[in-house]
Amino acid sequence: MDAIIARITGRLLPGPPRRGLVGTSEDQNSAPAGEHGAVEAAVLIGLVRRPAGHTVLFTERSASLRAHSGQVAFPGGKIDATDTGAAAAALREANEEVALAPADATILGFMPNYLSATGYLITPVVAEITPSRPFVANPQEVAGLFEVPLAHLLNVKNFHRHTLMLNSTPIATWRIEFGRHTIWGITANMIRLFRDQVNKGEGDDSSNR
Repeated sequence: MDAIIARITGRLLPGPPRRGLVGTSEDQNSAPAGEHGAVEAAVLIGLVRRPAGHTVLFTERSASLRAHSGQVAFPGGKIDATDTGAAAAALREANEEVALAPADATILGFMPNYLSATGYLITPVVAEITPSRPFVANPQEVAGLFEVPLAHLLNVKNFHRHTLMLNSTPIATWRIEFGRHTIWGITANMIRLFRDQVNKGEGDDSSNR
C-alpha cells in the first residue's frame, strides 16, 4: 500500500458513521430540515491510481437535472432502499454516472456525515480506484468528468473563501480552482473536511483557516 493511501486509511472511519456524527463546515449550520428530516445520500471520493500519482474524480452535473444542476460534484446520490449501505449506494451511483466498475474500487473508509444547507445528509465514502477501463460520462446525468491531483487538494494554498446565495441568504463556503474548473459549495466543503482529516498532525492542520 502506498504511504499516502495508508495515511488516508488510518485517518478515516472504518465503518459508516452513526447518524449523529456530522462533520463541521460553514454551510451545515443552516440546514433547514435538521438532520432527522434530511434525505440520506452518499458520494464517492474516488482516489484514482495513475502513473503520476493519485487523482480525485469529479463530475460536472448535467444542466437538465433538478438538483444541483451544472455543478461540480463527486459521483453519488440518494441512498435507495435496495442499497445495503452508503458504500453500496456510492458505488452504484458511480457505476451509473461514470461507468466505474465496482470491482475496481477498494473502500478505504468513511468521513463523518455532511449535513448540507439543502437538506441532504451525505455520507462521503473514500475508495482507491484502479481503473480497468476508461470512465465514461452518462449524458443523462453527467455533462463531463475530470480528475484533480490529490496533492493539489491536500494543499491549503489552493483553497479560497467563496460566498453563494441560498434563498437570498449569503452562505460562506470554499472554492478550489484547477485549470478551467472551479469546485465550490458542498463539494469544496467536503474536500476541505477531507483535507483537514488527512493532514491532521502532518504540519498542515489548517482546519481553522
